[in-house]
Amino acid sequence: MDTEFRDRFVGLWAKHFAGADLPICIFYSDDEAHAHFLRPRRERGCVMGQIAATRRGQSLALSQDTVSCPGGMRYLGFAGEFRPGIEHFLSCGIPGEMEGERYKKSPELVKAMLGTVAHVAAPAKYAVFKRWDKLEEADPPQIVVFFAPPDVLSGLFTLANFDWADPFAVIAPFGAGCGTIVQYPLLEMANHKQRAVLGMFDVSARPFVPAGVLTFAVPIARFATMVGNMEESFLITDSWAKVQRRTAGAK
Repeated sequence: MDTEFRDRFVGLWAKHFAGADLPICIFYSDDEAHAHFLRPRRERGCVMGQIAATRRGQSLALSQDTVSCPGGMRYLGFAGEFRPGIEHFLSCGIPGEMEGERYKKSPELVKAMLGTVAHVAAPAKYAVFKRWDKLEEADPPQIVVFFAPPDVLSGLFTLANFDWADPFAVIAPFGAGCGTIVQYPLLEMANHKQRAVLGMFDVSARPFVPAGVLTFAVPIARFATMVGNMEESFLITDSWAKVQRRTAGAK
């Protein structure tokens, strides 16, 4: 991590998004030093709940042995297959055997949806989560994730579109909370467009974030471009100043 860039963004963030939380970063590593950030595996726990402390500055590492949610295993790349019966779990369930979440109308629709999403295998042993200001020189951030309320999201969304020709610099794919901050951004890293991903619409994961918060995840290369555009964008206008006055009280 370029620590000069790290510190420069901290200053720009405080200047243009006063009072808003710093983002967290995600990267994969085989460095055993990250084992220090592992936590014991829970009997059953949402990945979004596990990383909640990262927003407060507590670094975390997840591995194949510490992720307890089957969906989390898949979306972080530690498992290649979905849980058995997922087409029923995400739809109407199986009477007497499984209660369905009813996120999709039918098992067939679930199967069709899952068939459209590529799988990304974890490229290393540890998935590491650190708040931006906790990054060290040896850390190689791959994804930057903001947990933000609407006013902050409007700024990030508009900044992502600042140098973009078509109106789709940001996508909002249907998926699990962890999928929209890890899986989809990893897929975008392999896409020459490298779009940002708006997420946390996952009803099951919503209890693990504050009521007024969604996520905005972006590959690090695209993020660096966004940061480079900040001082010539709408962020220096009176229009943004009117919005910025509210960000300090938006947590």
